[in-house]
Amino acid sequence: MTRPVDLVGVPMDLGADRRGVDMGPSAIRYAGLARELEGLSYACRDAGDLPVVHPEQGDPDASHPDGGNAKYLAEVEDLCVRLADRVADALVEGAFPLVLGGDHSIAVGTVGGSARDADVGVVWFDAHGDFNTPGTSPSGNVHGMPLAALLGEGEFADEPWAHAPGVDPANVALVGVRSLDDAEREALAATEVTVYTMPDIDERGIIEVTEEAFDVAGRAADGVHVSLDLDWLDPDEAPGVGTPVRGGVTYREAHAAMEVVSRRDLRTMEVVEVNPILDQHNRTAELAVELAASALGKSII
Repeated sequence: MTRPVDLVGVPMDLGADRRGVDMGPSAIRYAGLARELEGLSYACRDAGDLPVVHPEQGDPDASHPDGGNAKYLAEVEDLCVRLADRVADALVEGAFPLVLGGDHSIAVGTVGGSARDADVGVVWFDAHGDFNTPGTSPSGNVHGMPLAALLGEGEFADEPWAHAPGVDPANVALVGVRSLDDAEREALAATEVTVYTMPDIDERGIIEVTEEAFDVAGRAADGVHVSLDLDWLDPDEAPGVGTPVRGGVTYREAHAAMEVVSRRDLRTMEVVEVNPILDQHNRTAELAVELAASALGKSII
């Protein structure tokens, strides 16, 4: 890929239930992301951070059409609409948008911009399904809903800010899932989304699973979006995340997967859920930088 890389920070923590993930973009920058990408001969342009409402300024219980159990949904909507515009503009300018979160609710904006007037596949690296809706979520945290929102599930069906018609469920693959709520499991089973669990990776290997996930997503005509949640990795590797789940991928498996990503037609990418408050010496942010670099072509030789 020869496009310039546009870094877009989104210091959002309204979609999560633990504070600190809003500092993720700063931590990833501090870990040397721009320097790493420039070392790969990319023109790296930092677009700065989108303005985000702090929890103290918002209302988690504000009324919202079909809001149900979804905290700060109006504020998430406002942010995602602006992020979608930023991502779409970067693509028009011929750049590669690399979005730095922030909690995973921001994916609604990233993918919405990527799929604006385009047919886009999605590979979603995550411990969780992110397939709850306001009607099924036990917590009301929107970072557990973005994939369902993008596919127009439940209450999101009539929400044009969330539902991305350019994303066909048949072109979506979840990789590394190991924690699903009962309602998510049932909803995913009723869709054409392809789900690869950690047992699939154990049995078949990370390279085969990631290649197959890209075959699924790559059926889309205009490229693939990669959503990388750092809780996809085992907490021993990535301690600085808000919702850790034991039994995730190893350091080497994560790099191997990103090396597969680097060989595919990548349209947009986001890196989310780095929480410096819970981290150890910025270790998870540094890992986020390494994995982004691998996805964009860094190799041993």
